[in-house]
Amino acid sequence: MSYSNKVLDHYENPRNVGSFAKDDDAVGTGMVGAPACGDVMKLQIRVGADGVIEDAKFKTYGCGSAIASSSLVTEWVKGKTLDEALSIKNTQIAEELALPPVKIHCSILAEDAIKAAVADYKKRHDTTEGDQAAA
Repeated sequence: MSYSNKVLDHYENPRNVGSFAKDDDAVGTGMVGAPACGDVMKLQIRVGADGVIEDAKFKTYGCGSAIASSSLVTEWVKGKTLDEALSIKNTQIAEELALPPVKIHCSILAEDAIKAAVADYKKRHDTTEGDQAAA
């Protein structure tokens, strides 16, 4: 099986590797995994006061396709609102990277990681807003 040039590029030169402080209220963290293949993906988003994703980071343990999928989505979510980020589908990721059918699960993990990061941010943000409203 050969990887596309885009997969190789994102694998050899991954974008946005790292993490944000977990106690930063502007950060949402999504952690997903696929026990069948051992891939684990952590995706974090930092959201501005205007509700737009300002930055994204990832740490992925897995194959080249999993790393490339993570790297690609961190680029794609920047500058998007939370709802726009949620509209990113695994099929778009798989198409962009020309993933072979046996690696489609990597794009599904990346989509799930976005959803989990947004859900985590919303959960943390709603709690903060509720506290402020009660003050």
